[in-house]
Amino acid sequence: MTTALQIRPFEVGDESAAVALWRDCGLLRPWNDPHKDIARKQAVQPGLFLVALLQGRVRENVLVGTAMGGYDGHRGSVYYLAVAPGRQRLAIGRSLMERVEQRLLAMGCPKINVLVRTTNVQVIAFYEKLGYARDDAFSLGKRLIPDL
Repeated sequence: MTTALQIRPFEVGDESAAVALWRDCGLLRPWNDPHKDIARKQAVQPGLFLVALLQGRVRENVLVGTAMGGYDGHRGSVYYLAVAPGRQRLAIGRSLMERVEQRLLAMGCPKINVLVRTTNVQVIAFYEKLGYARDDAFSLGKRLIPDL
């Protein structure tokens, strides 16, 4: 059915599959345009936007995961970590996080912050298994450019 996992930087041809994956995983929100998020990421540190692929039945690679990392010189961050619902619990998310962590560490990044919605208990448990701990901090945000 599938072969080895391939992780590589995002390519333009991955966009529709990545957005569909995010939709399937419930990551999209009405106030964020995922296509604009991708375009913005392609303009800044594009090598930190990774995709995971598995070879399908007809030998084409099927996009089954994404992770979008960033580093501002002080802290790293990861967004859009997603694994296809039918492929979860196969270490794809773990592999993507390891690769992002390696790339951030190579840039000198001392710490990674990950934002998870408080209602997403399964994902919080996933990150805790990877060694992430809850910080005594509260996330605040302010939109500077409306997407819609």
